[in-house]
Amino acid sequence: MTRILGILNVTPNSFSDGGRYLEPTAAIAHASSLMTHADAVDLGAASSHPDSPVVGAAVEMQRLQPVLQHLVERDVPVSVDSFEPQVQQWAAANGARWVNDIHGFPDADTRRALADSPADFIAMFAIQQRGNATREHTDDGTIVQRIVRFFDERLNDFERDGIDRSRVTIDPGMGFFLGSTPGPSVEVLRAIPMLRARYDRPVLVSVSRKSFLRKLTGATLDTMQPATLAGEVVAGMNGADWLRTHEPTPLRMALDVVQAVRG
Repeated sequence: MTRILGILNVTPNSFSDGGRYLEPTAAIAHASSLMTHADAVDLGAASSHPDSPVVGAAVEMQRLQPVLQHLVERDVPVSVDSFEPQVQQWAAANGARWVNDIHGFPDADTRRALADSPADFIAMFAIQQRGNATREHTDDGTIVQRIVRFFDERLNDFERDGIDRSRVTIDPGMGFFLGSTPGPSVEVLRAIPMLRARYDRPVLVSVSRKSFLRKLTGATLDTMQPATLAGEVVAGMNGADWLRTHEPTPLRMALDVVQAVRG
């Protein structure tokens, strides 16, 4: 069954809910709401949207600490989403079940430092090698090959640095992480069955509220839930093991219907 990773942004400037959950009490309450239908929470303290500033490791940890501590004490499975090595190591040492890197853990020293931690890894492909997302045009016809080359190399890197690939969930990226037009994201949604077969690892997909869906449908941020849900259901039917979403409840209902029909 496809599992759900609920998005919790403790940031002032995330593109869809910036500032809503910056205060720990609001974040903790929202985490409880997410877990009504999610299987885990993805906790991020820095927006990776193209227009967002880089805040630095110290600020991220300050935002994360009270929320992560509360959730870990209550045995809520938490992924911490950060590309800062210091934050990744801190999160792994403080109870995060996963560390989630939009650049797929490019630094060998960081991989070695995390090898003996109890945390597992969500490694994402992005056309940007460092920093936040950018608005960059890519070719629809080459994106899947780029992703395959990336994971061929990165999974070998993990094993060389002491991390068995059984600890790694792969995320092929979506939206601006693949390009500024919808085509690359659509191509990657079609390629999920191939990625699962090639790597025999769980695949995580996050289309929730992504701008490529707005470009495909003409929806606004306030009206795009149907487009998000359609993209998520397509990803689930194509074999995604995890769906990372802002709204777990409608997604769980949709997946229950799919499961009932498929038997």
